[in-house]
Amino acid sequence: MESNIMSQPSQDQGIPSRRRCYRFSSQRIWRSIKAVIFSSKINVLIPFGPVAIVVHYVHNHGSVFFLSLLGIIPLAERLGFATEQLSLFTGPTVGALLNASFGNATELIISIQAMRNGMLRIVQQSLLGSVLSNMLLVLGCALCAGGIRHKNKVQIFNERDAGLNSGMLMVALMGMLSPTVLHYTNTEIQSGKSEIVLSRFTSCLLLLAYAAYLFYQIKYQPTDPSSNQEEIQNEEKEEAVLVSKWECITWLVVFTVSISVLSDYLVDAIEGASRSWNIPIAFISVVLLPIVGNAAEHASAIMFAINDKLDISLGVALGSATQISMFLIPLCVLIGWVMGKTMDLNFKLFETAVLFLTVVLVAFMLQDGTSNYLKGFLLIICYFVVAASFYVHVDATSADNKLPQG
Repeated sequence: MESNIMSQPSQDQGIPSRRRCYRFSSQRIWRSIKAVIFSSKINVLIPFGPVAIVVHYVHNHGSVFFLSLLGIIPLAERLGFATEQLSLFTGPTVGALLNASFGNATELIISIQAMRNGMLRIVQQSLLGSVLSNMLLVLGCALCAGGIRHKNKVQIFNERDAGLNSGMLMVALMGMLSPTVLHYTNTEIQSGKSEIVLSRFTSCLLLLAYAAYLFYQIKYQPTDPSSNQEEIQNEEKEEAVLVSKWECITWLVVFTVSISVLSDYLVDAIEGASRSWNIPIAFISVVLLPIVGNAAEHASAIMFAINDKLDISLGVALGSATQISMFLIPLCVLIGWVMGKTMDLNFKLFETAVLFLTVVLVAFMLQDGTSNYLKGFLLIICYFVVAASFYVHVDATSADNKLPQG
């Protein structure tokens, strides 16, 4: 009897302990939600995702595409935020690999969904559009905004880093040119098969080159004494950790699944939106879809340029273009191979020519290591020329030729 009486207080003491644990867990969850969801103004667009799913059952493809596009933008930005937070726990080496894996996760998810539906040209054009958007629109806006903000000084950047990114883009361009030229010169040993084999072999080499590029960036890149890399690294070390490691992993899973769901609705509505809006699929793929993946890069590149951190702006814009060209496009070719899809590096003559001119133009603009608003403005003008070109471009291999003529 006495033992039962003595054991009773210990049970009573356990109840407040469990309550404190529950209260602590609730506070921690709320703090994580507050840091991830309510810390960014762009998250006001998140409700458009569920609305797109509801509208899907009304079969209004134009509205579903537009709402899905808006709903994915904040999810893509928060996916990048969760990746950056996780990299604070992993160190620079693993952090670089995480950024390489999740940096363009939105484009990869959309590409996989499109490949599952057999929309290989949409995959090619959306990836091409992401490269063009980063090199012309994102970089152009950053240089223009930085030049206007600092109009009384010449903004400079690290020529070596810009040259390295330009060289990587030229390597990727060579990988895409080979299957295209092989196809259009009719010099294939086996018509229709040689370019696919060449594309898969070249994709493996490009991925190997990108791995070597990452290894060089992490281990062997020399430090320029005139650069502000030391200052940047100190600022990154002082950056506050807003969520724990396991919370980061949880949020990565949540945002990846959410983007996958919305991407399915987005891809399913592309052709319907093209017909209802009377806009070529090529324009939607090259111009509108990259807005989803580049929204976060666009804003951050401009802010860094305004704060006179042009090296970071170029790293964001050119780094993302390099990652898509050297990593994402070859990876999609290999994923298509696994899925039994004939995804290749033959981006057709018109698209490849536009990419070639873009890479040469950007390399020429950045060759002297200085920037001003005029260079940025000219890049923006070139992007609108490209956008207008794809608006009047009919892709014979897609459903564009089925559009009504207005």
